Amino acid sequence: YLSGFCVTVRHGFPYQPSAMAFDPVQKILVIGTQSGALRLFGRAGLECYCQHEGNSAVIQLQFLINEGALVSALSDDSIHLWNLRQKIPAILHSLKFNRERITFCHLPFQSKWLYIGTERGNIHIVNVESFTLSGYVIMWNKAIELSSKNHPGPVVHISDNPMDEGKLLIGFECGIVVLWDLRSKKADYRYSYDEAIHSVAWHHEGKQFVCSHSDGTLTTWNVRSPAKPAQIITPHGKQPRDGRKPDPCKPILKVEYKTAKAGEPFMVLSGGLSYDTVGRRACLTVMHGKSTAVLEMDYPIVDFLTLCETPYPNDYQEPYAVVVLLEKDLVVVDLAQTGYPSFENPYPLSIHESPVTCCEYFADCPAELIPALYSVGSRQKRQGYSKKEWPISGGNWGQGAQSYPEIIITGHADGSVKFWDASALMLQVLYKLKTAKVFEKVTAKEEKPSPDVVDEDPFAIHSLSWCPESRVLCLAAVSAHVIVYRFSKHEVTTETVQLLEVRMQCELNDVDSLEGGGEQASAVSTPGASSSPQGSTPQPHPSSSSTSSSEGLRDNVPCLKVRSSPLKQSPGYQVELVIQLLWVSGEPPQQISSLAVNSAYGLVVLGNGNGVAVVDYLQKTLLLNVTTAEMHGLPDPHQRQPRSPRKGRHPSGANLHKKSCMPGLSIFCSETLKKLHSSHFSNIFVLKPLLSLSLSSFCPLWAPALADARDGSFIHSRSSSMGSIDREAREVISSLHFFETLSRKNELVPVPSLWLGTSLGTVLAISLLVPSASELRLQQAVAVSFLVRLKGGILRMAVMDSTGSLVPPACESWYDPNAPEEERERTRSRRPTSPSSSQENQDCQYAVVCSEKQAKVVALPSQNCIYDHNITETSFVLRADVVIMSAGICVACFCANGHIMTLSLPSLRPLLDVNYLPLTDMRIARTFCFSNLGQALYLTSPMEIQRLTYSQETCDNLQEMLGELFTPVETPEAPNRGFFKGLFGGGAQSLDREDLFGELAAGRASRSLAQHIPGPGSMEGMKGAASGVVGELARARIALDERGQKLGELEERTAAMMASADAFSRHAHDVMLKYKDKKWYQL
Repeated sequence: YLSGFCVTVRHGFPYQPSAMAFDPVQKILVIGTQSGALRLFGRAGLECYCQHEGNSAVIQLQFLINEGALVSALSDDSIHLWNLRQKIPAILHSLKFNRERITFCHLPFQSKWLYIGTERGNIHIVNVESFTLSGYVIMWNKAIELSSKNHPGPVVHISDNPMDEGKLLIGFECGIVVLWDLRSKKADYRYSYDEAIHSVAWHHEGKQFVCSHSDGTLTTWNVRSPAKPAQIITPHGKQPRDGRKPDPCKPILKVEYKTAKAGEPFMVLSGGLSYDTVGRRACLTVMHGKSTAVLEMDYPIVDFLTLCETPYPNDYQEPYAVVVLLEKDLVVVDLAQTGYPSFENPYPLSIHESPVTCCEYFADCPAELIPALYSVGSRQKRQGYSKKEWPISGGNWGQGAQSYPEIIITGHADGSVKFWDASALMLQVLYKLKTAKVFEKVTAKEEKPSPDVVDEDPFAIHSLSWCPESRVLCLAAVSAHVIVYRFSKHEVTTETVQLLEVRMQCELNDVDSLEGGGEQASAVSTPGASSSPQGSTPQPHPSSSSTSSSEGLRDNVPCLKVRSSPLKQSPGYQVELVIQLLWVSGEPPQQISSLAVNSAYGLVVLGNGNGVAVVDYLQKTLLLNVTTAEMHGLPDPHQRQPRSPRKGRHPSGANLHKKSCMPGLSIFCSETLKKLHSSHFSNIFVLKPLLSLSLSSFCPLWAPALADARDGSFIHSRSSSMGSIDREAREVISSLHFFETLSRKNELVPVPSLWLGTSLGTVLAISLLVPSASELRLQQAVAVSFLVRLKGGILRMAVMDSTGSLVPPACESWYDPNAPEEERERTRSRRPTSPSSSQENQDCQYAVVCSEKQAKVVALPSQNCIYDHNITETSFVLRADVVIMSAGICVACFCANGHIMTLSLPSLRPLLDVNYLPLTDMRIARTFCFSNLGQALYLTSPMEIQRLTYSQETCDNLQEMLGELFTPVETPEAPNRGFFKGLFGGGAQSLDREDLFGELAAGRASRSLAQHIPGPGSMEGMKGAASGVVGELARARIALDERGQKLGELEERTAAMMASADAFSRHAHDVMLKYKDKKWYQL
């Protein structure tokens, strides 16, 4: 069940879109990107991803309407035919042009002949069934005036006359348009304008067409009047009163001309704004009769398509919507409703609304979670959308669906958090939480912080901890603050946001020279953001110039100011507590590198390069604040008294300038672990009057001696001469977990404990003295004591029982904190621990520790290492998770060299090793995560989530789970020509293109012009084809193709030799005739 691996689905907006097409019968939309990707969209929840080889940009897309096929043209001058009749589309044929650059493609409705315009101004014709070139070529010098001396430029438009398929309209970049007669092979009319052409659109009757130009004008031409345009308008130009031409505007990049039976025609265009509209957003202009509507877009327009009721170009189009492809969004405008409202987009295209900074994946969640989140999230939806159904509605959903709920949580740069329903290979936003509302807004009148002090994304989320059972959410952000949220179905107004300030940056020198007095506390628990430890002097605003030290350095102030006004909190996640780390003597607080929450104990623990802090979020109390250095054998913490840091100490003169509260999210991933602050610090303990804190001495129990995880890796730098104090000062808390374990050798009953992993491979355990009576929970604080120091892994830790099952952390069932007292159900649900052995020293638990290099399994309570495995020698592990599969548990790892591996538990036997994705971007390292039941994901681009599976069961069922893009639909009937039109020939005239473009009529094209490449599309599902009969047939077919190609080349060489011989013969005959009647003396 662990031997399988495959990519499943991709969600989000296509990164860097470049082209778009729509099938009006199948109602399927496709978007191409600059990296060669294709994203196909059908009905809500149905989307598909496929990729061209070579990563060249997609420049144009053309559906074979209602045929289940698609033609794509790429910037490397290749065209490809995709088969959409299978669940995973594949390429059937490819054609690579060698001598000319492709600039435009056109495939008429119900035609198998594709017109291809090139940069040289020529037009070639391809049979899309066989993907072979016709010998019929329209050369640029025959299309334009023979008297013209200048090259007309690339072909920018090709279309056939809606009423006569034998007339082809060709637009050249220079401003020349040619109506070419395919039968007589000559130009009927030529239309010339001074400005460059960007696009051309026909009226459905075939008597008029409209051109858009680079000066912001639209020219309307009558087909039979090529001398001058019938009309010239500048939609956004200012009309001068003296009758002169309007001022030039920006180019109109595209225009579409659509007619309606009842009413005026629609003219839709992009661009064309006046040059004086500096800073104005991109606009789509809809001209309907005498009215003109300008629709502003949030991002630049890449392309747009007008959706019409009929696929036939020679009938009234009846437009009903416009699909607008923007650089970072997809908008569909309703043309049938007043005001042109947009449709509500059902696709998950808003992942990038603010850049994603962290991501977590939860599979097999409690069943009631998704309905609860959807219930509160549905109230957040915008209003004012069109009341009609989403027009892109093709395809069918997959039949086989996973039965367990899945949730993805994304943290963003603006401080928002989104919950997504990821069940059954779909993605739908459930609920959005905004953390910035907890803090004060900086108004224009206030003194704004300089860029050196406040980062551009001060609210960016970089880690989160979530308990699905209790619905407690804990978020850590780059401004060194942690917010604890609890879920409630009731609206509440919080008069003052609960705040706890923690001073974590300390000096090592203070450890040996104790100071008495306790003049300032290390933690401040206040009902609001304004009171001090003594409750007398208010805390200074973080952005103000006031400081707490006499030297003018910032001290005892947080990076952000919590709001002091009442906070109205809607149903959903509501703030329980804000924890802020403070500046210390001009030094900003370090980034929070690890975070964990436990609802059964009511504890939040956070760690960074200075140490670890344990907070009781129910009583808003700091229980423990200890430095990393003190966890490595420094004097017993319980022998010292609480005291304040030394006053008057400050950095050297070179460091007196202001330092940033947050070094920036882009630097965080590399710099937090690379250049951790190594200043001196002292440990401070502040105890509430009723808190009894029990601290025992550090007791090393076992040393697995995991290999140093970062020898020369790009994340960390190492020096062999680094002293022990320096090593300890650079140590970061990198992993935090709550367990109920047998942490001591003489223990027989599992006790609550907190395990800490550090960046230097050390594992520490802290025992938690949790009150047994639940009614005493609010009166008695949790007591904490040090238990053991373990040298082990730092990425992930877990505990198994004697049967090999994972021991989950204790958790509390969810109850609504704002519900009436009689409705609350406060029950603590815990998994029963394994029965203790009656024999002494018999192990009944196993600890799993995974570092960046190794994984080890240690028996408890004997603390003997029973299994170990070196994961990688040349690279390092970026992400490791202990996951539950359908048949057991395993360790899943993602390495920086791109390998995805799974190891069995407890034996650590390798089960899977796939070389999938080398680390090319820190975004991948920051967002890659595994979940239970063999699922994983990462951010493959700033806008897209890529999901994959390492479960054989999911791989086997993937075909059933995927939806079908193509569904059998009858093509609408062609428009009725009418009696008189049929009698007098006024209707649409058809063309037998086979007679013109076929090999018998036009001959063969030169083989050197383009190379045909057969695609793998017809081999889908044939896993064993390479060794079977199908594979032999395929190889035979390829061999025949190669033989035919060689024979063709031989035929061309033979023909060339024959032509050369014929020329030589004619030349010799001419010489003979010249000298035939001359005497020898006349020679």
